[in-house]
Amino acid sequence: MTELAFHFGATDPVAYTCRLLRKAVASGARVLVRSDAATAQRIDTELWALSPTDFVAHCDASASASMRRRSPVLLAADGTQPVDGYGVLVNLAADVPPAFEAFDRVIEIVGVDDHDRQAARGRWKHYTALGYPIQRHDLTGRAAS
Repeated sequence: MTELAFHFGATDPVAYTCRLLRKAVASGARVLVRSDAATAQRIDTELWALSPTDFVAHCDASASASMRRRSPVLLAADGTQPVDGYGVLVNLAADVPPAFEAFDRVIEIVGVDDHDRQAARGRWKHYTALGYPIQRHDLTGRAAS
């Protein structure tokens, strides 16, 4: 069964996601990040801005198949859900990811604004209605940016 975790209270969801990706890739994970196009562009820019020792190889979902195979992080801004080879899904989109159950783990990043929290409540209800247990990580009061 897919493991689900919500990370609530990220004051800067993009910066938090980049740190999460750095740790995940260092542990050997392959991660698909699902977001809108503007957020994907910000993640791409911030991943390139990491120090050379912290670089996280990544590409866009529209890249060639050979590029996607070599990239531990895939940025899926257009809603495509290529699952093969990616065990972790990080969701920054407002809706429930299609085919989320094909991933070993889904991490929902939730910001502090009301719209983001309201959308997260809907996703939480959807997952619990399907019988998925959810881990909750409250970032409030921590360096959650």
